[in-house]
Amino acid sequence: MTEAAAQATRSELDRAVPYICAAPPDNAEIRMLCLRPGYGARQFVDAIAVTHDRGIPGERWETRPWLRLPDGSAHPGIQICILSQRVLDLVWRDRENVVHPGDTFVVDMNLGEDNLPAGQVLRAGTARLQVSAVFNDACVKWKARYGAAAKDWVNAPDHTPLRLRGVLCSVVRDGTIRNGDRLVKLPG
Repeated sequence: MTEAAAQATRSELDRAVPYICAAPPDNAEIRMLCLRPGYGARQFVDAIAVTHDRGIPGERWETRPWLRLPDGSAHPGIQICILSQRVLDLVWRDRENVVHPGDTFVVDMNLGEDNLPAGQVLRAGTARLQVSAVFNDACVKWKARYGAAAKDWVNAPDHTPLRLRGVLCSVVRDGTIRNGDRLVKLPG
């Protein structure tokens, strides 16, 4: 499969928006746990330990985050990234030759701001995560892997509240997340 043939067109992406937004609002199965020990490196695991202080110990967030606080430390709002299964299936077509986007895990859940506002607390296994106000804007690697149309689609002004590139979270309670655990919205 050629790279161009593997990439979704903008019209395909736009047609999929209602389907993506129709994902369940809560209680989604956590799948495809992924560690990123280095740039482009992916390790799929059955469980991930997460901590408030270190995010995912051993991940590059600790030493090479893409977003930092004014003091130079890693921004806590980008410790965890959750991607919609529906988006992943739409854009990641050539799974033999194109690297996984590297999100911590994948769920079939509506990740939009209306469903998961910034500050929303989520239970993921024994951990607690808090939805960040940081927008995941699909970096140049997303564009290179999944196409310019996919990057433009994520960043279209009317699509930004949908969080098509995924939702970013901080860890607010240490715990373990396992494949098959449920991602659940907590009250308050």
